[in-house]
Amino acid sequence: MTDAANFTFSDTIAGYIEHFDSEKQILRLRTADDRSFTVSLKGSPSAELLRNLEEPYIDASSHIDEMLSPGRFLFVGGIFYPQGEEVHCEAKRLVFLGRGAEDFRFEEGGWWINQIESLADFYRRAQFPEGVVDFDEYRTEIRLGGEKTDSHVQETDTISRLVYGMASAYLLTGKDEYLEVAERGTEYLRKHMRVVDNEDDVVYWYHGIRVDGENSERKLFSSEFSDDYDAIPMYEQIYALAGPIQTYRITGDPQIKSDADATIRLFERFFHDAEQGGYYSHVDPILFSADHESLGENRERKNWNSVGDHAPAYLINLYLATGQESYADFLEATFDTITERFPDYKNSPFVQERFFRDWSHDTGHGWQQNRAVVGHNLKIAWNLMRMNSLRPKTEYKELAAQIAELMPAAGSDQQRGGWYDVVERVKGDGEDHHRFAWHDRKAWWQQEQAILAYLILDGTIGGDSYLREARQAESFYNTFFLDHDEGAVYFNVLAGGMPYLLGTERLKGSHSMSMYHSAELCYLAAVYNNLLINGRDMEFYFKPTPDDLPERTLRVSPDLLPAGAVVIRAVEVNGKDHTDFDAEALTVRLPEGDERVSVKVCLHPVKGDK
Repeated sequence: MTDAANFTFSDTIAGYIEHFDSEKQILRLRTADDRSFTVSLKGSPSAELLRNLEEPYIDASSHIDEMLSPGRFLFVGGIFYPQGEEVHCEAKRLVFLGRGAEDFRFEEGGWWINQIESLADFYRRAQFPEGVVDFDEYRTEIRLGGEKTDSHVQETDTISRLVYGMASAYLLTGKDEYLEVAERGTEYLRKHMRVVDNEDDVVYWYHGIRVDGENSERKLFSSEFSDDYDAIPMYEQIYALAGPIQTYRITGDPQIKSDADATIRLFERFFHDAEQGGYYSHVDPILFSADHESLGENRERKNWNSVGDHAPAYLINLYLATGQESYADFLEATFDTITERFPDYKNSPFVQERFFRDWSHDTGHGWQQNRAVVGHNLKIAWNLMRMNSLRPKTEYKELAAQIAELMPAAGSDQQRGGWYDVVERVKGDGEDHHRFAWHDRKAWWQQEQAILAYLILDGTIGGDSYLREARQAESFYNTFFLDHDEGAVYFNVLAGGMPYLLGTERLKGSHSMSMYHSAELCYLAAVYNNLLINGRDMEFYFKPTPDDLPERTLRVSPDLLPAGAVVIRAVEVNGKDHTDFDAEALTVRLPEGDERVSVKVCLHPVKGDK
């Protein structure tokens, strides 16, 4: 070994046990990319069982030998020492994912439900420490332990994302304290952030509010985020709908639907390219034009966010709540555009994400250049499979499967586990790996996309490789992203899993983080793990006013699932058995009334061919 490499370092190995020699205390692990590592346990490593938020530390140090059975997947944290031409690894920490070799604790029926409760409790305490839900006190920036910073800005999208998380927590638990936050947040958005343009018959949303003092607020019309400064980015308008629409699934409030329809009209009138298709990423705040010189490098541009983010942020949930065919048509057009325009597999294993108006590739834009956001590729695969359940198309399924096949080698860490952030789309001459744009850290939201992509692929198509990838991603996330000291989840971890706690990545609330992705993961991982993969019943909760619903019919499908995958097993209305429901259509007919009712629905998975 050269002198330059003659140093010790700490690192992580995620692997499957090939062999354990109890007498010599030598463990051999094989990683996801089929490399074998020999690890010494002579240094008396600690060992623990994976635990959820708010669970106590579970020590497994006295059971190491009996738990190191062949085939088990685990994490080993250790110190690597140079020894001649080889590197010797001495284990210091072992993390077991379950008690048995085939057990993964995150597949327990209540794992993700308990996690979303903990998340909701953390953010409720952080934003409303006195217990009174008053959104005048809401702040975008939240420190590691939940304390607010001195930055007194209320961003529309972060309120909406908090609302989404609380509504999702209510859907899984039925706890009114979560719905209270969701509804009051929705009301606050409508009162303070919404602009009703009667002349154009549209609704648009402010970037946010700067709170300058008691009873003093200054509206921020155009974005203050660096990528979008002094423009109206479409993704901010999209995500303004995320929380209210998830709340609408619970309440059926017609005012929320009216706002959504008016915002969609905004998209069609000012962001849609009627000639060449797709949606522009930005318009200027004066003329609402995508073709204005003030937009700079955002002039007449299209990207993943402006084209594809409609689906996961609000449009799928709006369809689930209404069954309205116009929303299904919008979804179909969205995914047809993605399958037609985004693949670029002659040049890279990653999709193309940024475009000029004519759909030629924009590979020189700002920070992105010719770089891939790993999570966007996985997000496309996940949402394609959702859409394939609504309106099946060969191209949807084929593109999702292609992404799933290419991404592990291109975007995951096959030694340590987890998924990377931003990498170069094309390898340089002589390079074996796609280089990192800035760092090799791993962000919480990109882990979400990997988990959901492979869970839904396994749940709809099936196959050991999809389940294996899903479990590996769930293992890394639940081992390294859960903050057992302060609560909630970390923004970023280093490659080996250690939390990265500098700058804005130290925060639990920021322009980029406000319970949305962590709650979305909990909600849908619970749905896919329980209903599609492990065949368990699930309960969901709603609280509508019957007379607000068309024909007093509540739609209760938890996601876009394959036709016939689940049926209604039982319904309770205000705590009493209710039998007026269509089990296959996943609809509940409610009794007449202008008073809100509490509805609990038990869904039963129907096993069949995938």
